[in-house]
Amino acid sequence: MLLAALKRLEETVEAETDALLALRPTDHAALNRAKSQSLLELIRLTRGLDPAGIDATTAIHLARLRDKLARNQEVVGLHLRAVEEIGDTLAAAALRAESDGTYTARIGHDS
Repeated sequence: MLLAALKRLEETVEAETDALLALRPTDHAALNRAKSQSLLELIRLTRGLDPAGIDATTAIHLARLRDKLARNQEVVGLHLRAVEEIGDTLAAAALRAESDGTYTARIGHDS
C-alpha cells in the first residue's frame, strides 16, 4: 500500500512539473487536490512506521519522490515569479492608462 501511494504521488508531482515546463493549460485545483490526498494517505500509512523497516524498493521510491519534489518546487517557484511579474506589469500598465499626466514630471519644461 505504501509503495502504491508513493507511486501515485510521484506521478502527480511529475505531471504538474511537466505541465508547467510545457506551458500546458493545467487544472491546478485538481493537481493540488490530488497532491493533498496523496500526502494525507502517506501520513496515515507511515504513522508508527519504523524507518529501519523500509525495504529497498520503497527507499528507492522515497528518494525519487524527494528528487521530484525538489524539481517541482523549483518549477513552481519559477511559475509563481513569472505570474508576479506579469501581475506587476499589468498593474503598472493599468496605472499608466488611468493617469491623465497631471502629476507626471514633464521633460523640457522649467517649473
